[in-house]
Amino acid sequence: MTLADRIPTLSDQEVANLLANARRLSAAGDERQKAAAAELLPALEAASEERRAERIAAAQIKRAAARRPPRAAA
Repeated sequence: MTLADRIPTLSDQEVANLLANARRLSAAGDERQKAAAAELLPALEAASEERRAERIAAAQIKRAAARRPPRAAA
């Protein structure tokens, strides 16, 4: 199983760490590291953005559930 295959099973923090490392290595790594980072970056960025959107949606649902219903006019 490759690292790209394991991305869906990783935690949000693990994806964020891998993404940061891949970005760093794509800029400052040797040729082998740059190639590996370039291969993983699209999948990691997509997973990170998808998880971010899920967190935002969950927060919106939570905020909507916590709102008080409007009062009826007297």
